[in-house]
Amino acid sequence: MSLYLTTPAGTALSRTGFNSGVWKPAIRATGVPDNRHNGMHVLRHTYASVLLDAGESVKALSAYLGHSDPGFTLRIYTHLLPASEDRTRRAIDHAFADDPQTPDGLETA
Repeated sequence: MSLYLTTPAGTALSRTGFNSGVWKPAIRATGVPDNRHNGMHVLRHTYASVLLDAGESVKALSAYLGHSDPGFTLRIYTHLLPASEDRTRRAIDHAFADDPQTPDGLETA
């Protein structure tokens, strides 16, 4: 397995090491306030919101984030799910289209 973020010795970079050695100096250099709203934890929420917007299931996201209960993940990220309304509309529009086809071009049953 390849590591993306490593220490100078090539070992895994810890969250604390990344936060203090990379993230905080980078946001300070750009003039972004160094506070909780701009902390490294925002990356975790960004990751989760991108996956949910792309249609990933809450159960899978829960596993990716290391949560033991998908219900916990849902409670934390439920405010990000309204984008699913667009997916729902597209699915229904597709189902009632004059020539419904699956994304790979095969006719639906």
